[in-house]
Amino acid sequence: MSVRHTLFAVTLLPLFAVLVSPAASQTLRYANQGELKSLDPYTLNESTTHAHLGQIYEGLTTRDKDLKIIPALAESWETPEPTRWRFHLRHNVKFQNGDPFTADDVLFSADRVRANGSNLLSRLDPDVKVVKVDDYTVDFVLTKPNPILTAQWDTWYIMDRKWCEENNAVAPTPAAATTPSYASLHANGTGAFSVESHQPGIKTVFKANPNWWRKPEHNLKEIIFTPIANESTRVAALLSGEVDLIEPVPLQDIARVNASPNAQVLTGPEIRTIYLGMDQARDELLYSNIKGKNPFKDIRVREAFYKSIDVDAIKTRVMRGMSTPSALMIAPELYPLSKDFVRPKADPDAAKKLLADAGYPGGFEVTMDCPNDRYVNDAAICQAVVGMLARIGVKVNLLAQPKALYFGKVLKPGGFQTSFYLLGWTPASMDSHNVLHDIMGCRDDAKDPTRGEANLGGYCNKDLDALTDKILVESDTAKRDQLIKQAFEIGIKDYGYIPLHQQPLSWGVSKKVKIWQRADNEVLFYWATKTEE
Repeated sequence: MSVRHTLFAVTLLPLFAVLVSPAASQTLRYANQGELKSLDPYTLNESTTHAHLGQIYEGLTTRDKDLKIIPALAESWETPEPTRWRFHLRHNVKFQNGDPFTADDVLFSADRVRANGSNLLSRLDPDVKVVKVDDYTVDFVLTKPNPILTAQWDTWYIMDRKWCEENNAVAPTPAAATTPSYASLHANGTGAFSVESHQPGIKTVFKANPNWWRKPEHNLKEIIFTPIANESTRVAALLSGEVDLIEPVPLQDIARVNASPNAQVLTGPEIRTIYLGMDQARDELLYSNIKGKNPFKDIRVREAFYKSIDVDAIKTRVMRGMSTPSALMIAPELYPLSKDFVRPKADPDAAKKLLADAGYPGGFEVTMDCPNDRYVNDAAICQAVVGMLARIGVKVNLLAQPKALYFGKVLKPGGFQTSFYLLGWTPASMDSHNVLHDIMGCRDDAKDPTRGEANLGGYCNKDLDALTDKILVESDTAKRDQLIKQAFEIGIKDYGYIPLHQQPLSWGVSKKVKIWQRADNEVLFYWATKTEE
């Protein structure tokens, strides 16, 4: 089964995925465990944020219901030569304030997404030249071929140059910003919905865009988004009809929701991989009782951490049997040779010996950064990890925070301020190259600020980077898969990361609502309908 067909099978879920003819316009109330801090589309490279802003903004390309790349603000494209991509822009498209969409907005967005403060640097290499051919034609001139260019752009949203310039929003808003910018509090896209009001952390109201260039498949007049961090409160709001859709449903509450008369749970495997990372770059950890050196620079310590983590126990006790333990940093649906990799069983005794051999017979202390409102049971996973590491003598001081604080601290704009952390990753390109480049690639801002942009711990292997560069330009699928295999083998031998699992999709949906559930877990309301109250 091809990747494309595999993804389609994953997302072809029961009756809720069947779209109906739009009826009378409706208000849809949505609750997520995390807040929407910034409306600036370049602040945070995170799927839930991309989904929120994907109601408002659009890119040159987008993905359809089975995750296939299709035209959006670009009607078509071609490669007149291997290192030149030509994009033909859609005519008669307007931003929500009435400004026309033209090539100038693409050039502006290309500069802005690569500027300091952007968390989406890897969407477009710094050496790519963006050339305006005319008002509706743009060339991207590369220094080397890139056959997956359009696959990397799904969530690179195009902004209105004139609007940004008029509102002092030319520079992107960093995730670590302590004061909001105009673009973080207001939005002006070309998408299906506009923002009527935005109160960060409290409520955001989206209104249907009557001038959207696409034919709407939804029948919504407005979306009211309210973050509800407390799991019990979120489920109660769904069951009472106070909200129409929640994400995620706590795994322990799935049966209760499905037994209710007015709501059901959409479930399925997600292509996001949850993993642990360690600071391997600093000479001394920021948050540890070990001074003058960094334990994680020693491969024996990294291997000890890896062997102490029992992913099967996490699946059974924390994820209620609904996760898919992983040997790789990518979901099996996205890499056909993933079946060739088998994760070894946890071995605490071997882990203790490795620590002792590395000079830490009594273990050591380290702080673990973890979000508590981003992934399915994220804080509970981190608590389980704390207990597993305690068995080998490592004392973990857990710092679990809301995602706005967590991301502001650990991501590149915040200075990678972490020693040990949990993160989840869905490759934007749906391809292994993204994982090898963005997460596992060496950080080197002077040479390439996009490589390793999400490599919070600074893992680095130049041989892996060399393979990654070959993978990008290799067009033969069989050869490319073998190169990917070699690269992942290097990462595994280095114990550069500790993959845990792919988490499950878990959306609670009112029986009045029908919505398509994609395997990337983006809740997109332009595919939603709601029956009359």
